[in-house]
Amino acid sequence: MATPNELTQETVAGLAARLRAREVSAVEVTQAFLARAEALEPDAHIFITRTPELALEAARAADARIGSGKARGALDGVPFGIKDIMWLAGVRCTSGSEIEAGFVPDRHAGAVARFLDAGAVPVGKTNTVEFAFDPTGRNAHYGMARNPWGPGHLPGGSSSGTGAGVASGAMPIGFGTDTGGSIRIPSALCGLTGLKPTFGLVSRAGVTPLSHSLDTIGPLARSAEDAAIAMDVLAGHDPADPASRPGPAQDFLGALTGGVRGLRIGVPREYVWEVMDPQVAAAFQTAMEVFRELGAEVVEVSIPQLAWTGPLAVAITTAEAAMVHGPNVRAQGERFDQAVRRRVESGMFISAERYAHAQRARVAYTRAVTAAFAGVDLLATPTVPVPSPEQGSDTMTVDGTAVPVREALLRLTRIFNISRLPALALPAGFAENGLPLSVQLASPAYADAQVLRAGHAFQQATDWHARRAPE
Repeated sequence: MATPNELTQETVAGLAARLRAREVSAVEVTQAFLARAEALEPDAHIFITRTPELALEAARAADARIGSGKARGALDGVPFGIKDIMWLAGVRCTSGSEIEAGFVPDRHAGAVARFLDAGAVPVGKTNTVEFAFDPTGRNAHYGMARNPWGPGHLPGGSSSGTGAGVASGAMPIGFGTDTGGSIRIPSALCGLTGLKPTFGLVSRAGVTPLSHSLDTIGPLARSAEDAAIAMDVLAGHDPADPASRPGPAQDFLGALTGGVRGLRIGVPREYVWEVMDPQVAAAFQTAMEVFRELGAEVVEVSIPQLAWTGPLAVAITTAEAAMVHGPNVRAQGERFDQAVRRRVESGMFISAERYAHAQRARVAYTRAVTAAFAGVDLLATPTVPVPSPEQGSDTMTVDGTAVPVREALLRLTRIFNISRLPALALPAGFAENGLPLSVQLASPAYADAQVLRAGHAFQQATDWHARRAPE
């Protein structure tokens, strides 16, 4: 008989196996995660709104299906968290803001609906940076989620509550959104596996927008296998999302086998290494050696256009954020987190000409990144160039150089938002102070299954993803 502590340390795949074998009920699983969340909150700031009644109702329905041999798949009876910019019908959706604190949607977000239809159990709406506009995890209204690997260090954002929640054992999997790295950054800083899918592959309907040409939905989990389970449910066309582009059919879970033997992994020569903590660089080299031992070839590639990453991301993101959130800033600016307000206001000064130039340059940038795949199957970088920074400072020292914290966190993840390619963050070791380190793998558009297969092969050969944060 599994103990509650054992259940909250399990992966999605492990929970699914226990549920199908009838070793444990969905109600028992859900109660274990609800009790874990109760023990952590309110100090951990994982949730903005918890939904225990909904969770237990869904768990009882899952038990009835499983008991009658009508289980809906691996997610049936498995708890999950929902980033609080995604709609759950009948439950408030604050978007991390006081301004939206009273908004109660009457329908589910498209991605949430797919999870619910698969039998997954909603345990709550997770903390997020206000309107998802910051990579640190800071929220002036609802508090900052606690990084279980290092209280006093950033959890990463904007999907901070989901990252901290999965890492703390409050849920085995959860949703994030990713405009500049907001799935992969908290995954990296909290020791998780996080996938930003190909742009358009997962529905964004019923999600508070930040940047319409960059926003992406995906899972944060403990393993590539768990992310594949999620993607088998999430991927697909949704006419309610104008950007939805289903692409070719993919069997994400089935594609995990096969390893990486014969694959070529490209490491960019330019840009990536200009801001880099030596511990992160060493962990990355160790990870590349693992891939070599597994039969992959690691080669250097040249993408000089990566130098455009920051300016392109800033121009596009802030202009589009101003389009969405500018009216609220003008009408209720004093109610915003003032740091978020300033970022929205900066977008008001992006001229139409500058925005058009940025979008045109983005086409050339994307072609250059895509062209790099002519000679390789995957691209690899560190996910973030630093271990989790300490809270409370806007700058940090990286290998003797002062760097803005936001720039450090966003520097490498933005590459694959601008180019709209799938990218996976993988645990890859620990810094001297015990904080997680991470590598990032990316693949061509709609080759999401390939990047998950490579991540799974890496995790079969390493145990970084299996480590749990200290109590």
